[in-house]
Amino acid sequence: MSMAISRRNFLLATGAVGAAGLLSACGGNTAASSTASSVASAPAASADDSLALTDGPVSMTISWWGGDSRHAAYQNAIKEFESEHDNITIEPTFAAWSGWEEKMAAAFIAGNAQDVCQVNWNWLYNYSADGSKFVDLNTTTNFLDLTQFDQAALDACTVANAQQCVPVSMTGRIFFWNMTTFNKAGITEVPKTLDDLKAAGKAFQEKLGNDYYPMHLGAYDRMILMVFYLESKYGKDWADPITSTLNYSEDEIVEGLNFIKSLVDDHVMMNLKDYYSANSDTATHQSNEWITGKIAGIFEWDSAASKYASALDDDNKDGFTVGEEIKFGDFNGGFSKVSMGLAITKTSQYVAESATLINFLLNEEKGASIMGSECGIPASKAGLAAAQAAGAVKDLVADANSKVMAFTTNKLDPLFENNDLKASGTGIYQEVFDSIDYGDETPESAVSALLEGMEDVGYTIG
Repeated sequence: MSMAISRRNFLLATGAVGAAGLLSACGGNTAASSTASSVASAPAASADDSLALTDGPVSMTISWWGGDSRHAAYQNAIKEFESEHDNITIEPTFAAWSGWEEKMAAAFIAGNAQDVCQVNWNWLYNYSADGSKFVDLNTTTNFLDLTQFDQAALDACTVANAQQCVPVSMTGRIFFWNMTTFNKAGITEVPKTLDDLKAAGKAFQEKLGNDYYPMHLGAYDRMILMVFYLESKYGKDWADPITSTLNYSEDEIVEGLNFIKSLVDDHVMMNLKDYYSANSDTATHQSNEWITGKIAGIFEWDSAASKYASALDDDNKDGFTVGEEIKFGDFNGGFSKVSMGLAITKTSQYVAESATLINFLLNEEKGASIMGSECGIPASKAGLAAAQAAGAVKDLVADANSKVMAFTTNKLDPLFENNDLKASGTGIYQEVFDSIDYGDETPESAVSALLEGMEDVGYTIG
């Protein structure tokens, strides 16, 4: 048994995905097929006029994941909110992404999640397909102004006939490059074609050495790039955005897996086995290779631009560049999605206060100007205007977001980001790409594990 598979099995055996597995047992992973008729077509609920702010002391909670700059933005905004509402005290819970979904899944099951939760879009399907976990925000409009958001973004957050969260931002994937390293390899322009990527791999290896790579992608990132490639070539969504019926044949997926393998074989991407040997599970932006420019590219969410730029050392920081979307075929591949949302749990005793807090963070001038673009480019029209006026929208993020939104045309289905598929170290995507990079499987043999894993979480495979 390879190191890759034993690593995954070890994490599974030690319970790293216990919470996600428990949710699966509770029916959370069959959401897509059961909610095909539950999105945005239903009439909105009317505001609940019985909701009112409490006069006495209120102690409420909020949770989010992210990096240091996001943590600081939330905490500073909370302090400002508390100064305006002196009867309200807010206790935050926050951490980096690693392990966060498992923690929140357990909290949703136990019914002790925070009053306000930053949520991923697909959590609405995975954990509240029946509308049992999150408040319908249509009932809170006396405190939360939903008119500031585009209807399409709101519709994406409507599940089980309920507005289960409000969109914080929209996002998609784009290439970021460290042009300091590219220049050392004799390359002066960002890669714009597949041929450019392959030429960069050769130049890095010949001019800089075997330990320099144009980019590195983890397993989940590789899956997203593979789908981007296939959508570019065939012009169809990976799967139906409502029912999660797969739109690609086994042969087409093998083609996508071979595309990713070719990037490794041609020295465009670092082999996962080599990366693990040097870094274990360290995130790419925290690796010595990224910090020092030995890895010179990434395919990431547009909102992550500042995180990757700030991680570079002084010799490389000036080289950080937002690249162009690469067209691998006749179509524009890739998808945009609701980056994250803010939801109110149904266990909250302070729904009116929670809605007021969300409105402050996303719509009001003071809150939105503090939050800026730390969670991506604000989806709220009022929030975006306030953040821009305050100079709090980071140019890198704005540049990346505008390029993504102008390019992507495909839609994401709710099961693509299921934790059993994407979890770092233990997900099916990890198993598949590890097995190929460790030489245990070929794309032709590994595809069965991918399809079986997708079917297990609720995909319909043709």
